[in-house]
Amino acid sequence: MTPLAPAAAPQRACDITPGTPSRVASRSISVVDISTLRIGRDESLESIELEIAPEHDFADRLAWPLAASARISQIRDLASGVIIDGDGLILTSAHVVTNVDEAQVLLHDGRRFTARVVGVDKRTDVGLLKIDATALPVAVIGDSSTLGVGDWVAAISSPFGFQGSLTAGVVSAVGRVMGGAGDIPFIQTDVAINPGSSGSPLFNSRGEVVGINSMIYSGSGGYMGLSFAVPINLAMGIAGQLREHGVVHRAYLGAQFQEMTPALAQSFELPSATGALVVRVEADSPAQAAGLAQGDAVLSLDGKPLARLADLPQQIAQRSPGSRVQLEVWRAGTRRLLQASLRTQPASPESRFAPAVSEWNDGLGLSLAELSPLQRVQLRIDSGLLVRESSGPARSEGIRAGDVVVALNMVNLYRVDDFARGLAQISPGGTVALLVLRDRRLAYVAVRLPAVRRDRS
Repeated sequence: MTPLAPAAAPQRACDITPGTPSRVASRSISVVDISTLRIGRDESLESIELEIAPEHDFADRLAWPLAASARISQIRDLASGVIIDGDGLILTSAHVVTNVDEAQVLLHDGRRFTARVVGVDKRTDVGLLKIDATALPVAVIGDSSTLGVGDWVAAISSPFGFQGSLTAGVVSAVGRVMGGAGDIPFIQTDVAINPGSSGSPLFNSRGEVVGINSMIYSGSGGYMGLSFAVPINLAMGIAGQLREHGVVHRAYLGAQFQEMTPALAQSFELPSATGALVVRVEADSPAQAAGLAQGDAVLSLDGKPLARLADLPQQIAQRSPGSRVQLEVWRAGTRRLLQASLRTQPASPESRFAPAVSEWNDGLGLSLAELSPLQRVQLRIDSGLLVRESSGPARSEGIRAGDVVVALNMVNLYRVDDFARGLAQISPGGTVALLVLRDRRLAYVAVRLPAVRRDRS
């Protein structure tokens, strides 16, 4: 499969012409709205005044006075994204789609699709979605390395749900590394970014995407003149790995560093305060095998000087696992050359994407997913499977997305496999009783199986 990569740009895109705003605005056809759903429940239900909310499904079995805000599936967020492949690949921010139970994508032409999370990379805040559509309008990808301070840029997004909003400004800084945000060399701009704009594309004056808007610096929760975007060169490289593997395979050196200050340089008899100071070498790591030691100062990598600490992880990230690098280090007043063979970075809970649990799409028309322990606590149940989609016989009997199937006949359901095993014991054409939870009300619903079963998908 062809890797996703930015298209080369012949020159910096900093020239503004009278047609620039309209040219960029025309790119809105490749921008999408994303609405996400996380299953949750109000923690103080007893204090909510009940309202009549009659349900026609299940006749009168679940049609009782209900707390209006006590419904399942209440935690919703808005965000944006950009189409990078005509067959339905959408680039957005990882924090937008991490651990969501559902993601809906609204296209510029008004069509709406349920999206699948291909993968997320929290370290770079890059997320990739897939919708079942073809011949979509694809964004033109630029080259973020050509951006300079003062260049004109613009964002198209849906702040607070206002679809297709264009905001413009200039690049305030490039290569901005922020504490607590990993080693991303952010593009800092003064483009207005607000809730609903996360994951939106940042355009240059030619209408090319040069960044993915990731976060703002704010004391109020709203825009205060400081917005930060992930460079598109980095984002597309990550997207390519997510597309191929669902995860990102990074090169791993196995050492921790800190910034070299003038005072530290003097302590280590360094001529100038450059490079990265080694504070820890991990056991059984490429760094240890290469002979790197605590107190070394790494001055260059493959002959390229390291002017600051952030240069080192960025250069390592550009290498592939298995490649060899040459480190120039300062140790005890002398320069040394070390050779290191990079390995694949070990997976960790912080960087590994946990794919969605498998679903069971059976002849009943149900697509089910397992509840997390926290969701079971919030719903006050010991067992249950979340209905992601409902069609066919199940939908005809009133079961819908957001319901929870607690039991099959008299067997409580904890895992999707429990449902599959229980259903396998029912003869084709037979009837199964599903105990369904909706809005704190339980009811058994009888659903007849088709005469011919569908396979697992």
